[in-house]
Amino acid sequence: MSLSSASRSATPVRGVFPLGLLLSAVSALMFLQSFATMAATAQARVSEFKLDNGMQVIVVPDTRAPVVTHMVWYKVGAADEPHGSSGIAHFLEHLMFKSTEKIAIGEFSKIVARLGGQDNAFTSNDCTAYFQRIAKDRLPQVMEMEADRMINLKLTDKEVLTERDVILEERRSRIENSPAAILDEQMSASLYQNHPYHIPVIGWMHEMAKLSQADALAFYKKYYAPNNAILVVAGDVTAEGVKALAEATYGKIKSNPAVGAPRVRPSEPEARAPRRVDLRDQRAGRTTLSRHYIAPSYTTAAPGEAEALDLLLKIMGGGTTGRLYKKLVVADAVASSAGGYYSGSNMDSGKIGLSAVIADDSTIEKTEAAMDAVIAELKATPVSAEELERAKKAYIAEYIYESDNQSTLARRYGWGVVAGSTIAKIDAWPQEIAKVTAEQIRAAAVKYFELKNSVTGTLAPLPLEAAATPATQKQ
Repeated sequence: MSLSSASRSATPVRGVFPLGLLLSAVSALMFLQSFATMAATAQARVSEFKLDNGMQVIVVPDTRAPVVTHMVWYKVGAADEPHGSSGIAHFLEHLMFKSTEKIAIGEFSKIVARLGGQDNAFTSNDCTAYFQRIAKDRLPQVMEMEADRMINLKLTDKEVLTERDVILEERRSRIENSPAAILDEQMSASLYQNHPYHIPVIGWMHEMAKLSQADALAFYKKYYAPNNAILVVAGDVTAEGVKALAEATYGKIKSNPAVGAPRVRPSEPEARAPRRVDLRDQRAGRTTLSRHYIAPSYTTAAPGEAEALDLLLKIMGGGTTGRLYKKLVVADAVASSAGGYYSGSNMDSGKIGLSAVIADDSTIEKTEAAMDAVIAELKATPVSAEELERAKKAYIAEYIYESDNQSTLARRYGWGVVAGSTIAKIDAWPQEIAKVTAEQIRAAAVKYFELKNSVTGTLAPLPLEAAATPATQKQ
């Protein structure tokens, strides 16, 4: 379906809204609301229930093919790690693929592959998730295997030491060998002064090197329990069928009274001054400028705020039609690329990110001034009806297309619920996006583009012969 825009931007005079634009805006809003309702209705069959041991279960029917996506989400991530043991959540994710009494070392993924499926796992600030995509008739075996390693993981000291070398090498390849990744890590460490989001998910190298078998087992025994987990099954299944399988596998595991209470983490103090991180590295290519702002997440934002931030950043930083690109690249020619994003999926807070690659004949100062000019304009004047309509259509269309992907559906509900949302709120997202006004977007820009709540980072190449400290931090 082609989503063409029929409205035009116009400036109201003394509170009088042009009639043609008003009719066009009303028509666009009705279309968006209808489109959003279709999106929400498509997921109306989603159901949820709890097992007697406290495990939450979400079932997302998708009967187009005899395939299922099976995910277990643990309500523990890098932000829940003991102080001084950064990286333990991610380390345990690796170790979960070792052995149990029933499964030999390294056999878990091989068994899934022999069953014709794929599996993997990931760790974030707020959760750790394990997933398999498998034929529907193999689901009982996969659920039995996942339930087995929830409670019966075996770890020898040799396995732990070997896998510790693996995660250390992963950090070297992903972070230490990437100046851009180092800058991003340093910016996060400066953006969050007290909250554990300032610690990288993979961990700090010096703490990762000390992680032990005892650390891994203590973390495992505390957090890996059915009452601290969410099971999501999407695919050719019914709620009744999944419930029977879940009770026969996960339902046999006892709950852990040590977990299950709401997670409470240290909060951020009031920011007093903007921060800056300047990284010079001989491996860097082009000079880049980045800026991050703390913002609320979908879980912590006031009604409508997160949706307004999503649309604000789509209008501001969404590709070549975004205001940043038009100003910095096309109009002022101070950057070769520019963009931005809003990350609102965390449990405690979100982040606004802006970035630009400096043009060869430009400077960091000129590019930063142009970026600030875009922000100032968004604070001063509501976005146009045409921009707002295009951003809404783009987001709702993405939602519809993503709903066609079974794995994406499983992640949508798992990630939302583990971060503190509900099925109803997740399904209502397109309708909430459709209701956002231009004034809400302007208000979000005024409130959250606050320089003292930000960190600005620059990355520039360093001549080979130069000797300097890799990064300097200013406050």
